[in-house]
Amino acid sequence: MPKLPAVKPKVIIKILKKAGFIHVRSKGSHFQFKKGNLLVTIHFHNKELKTETFRSILRQAKMSIEEFNKFL
Repeated sequence: MPKLPAVKPKVIIKILKKAGFIHVRSKGSHFQFKKGNLLVTIHFHNKELKTETFRSILRQAKMSIEEFNKFL
C-alpha cells in the first residue's frame, strides 16, 4: 500500500473538483462535496490533515491513493 502524502484541505478540494465533485454546502468550516450519490465532508483549515482524516475522505469519495495521486 502506498504511503499517504501530507496534504492540506485546499489541495483536496482542488482534486475533488477535478474528479467531478461539486460543492453543495458549507456550514462553519465544514465543506460538503457531492458526485452522484457520494457525499464527502471536509473540515477546512490551514494545517495538513491527519492521516486518519485523509483516509476517511478518500473512503467517502471512493478513491484509491493511486487515483488521488493521478490528480496531483
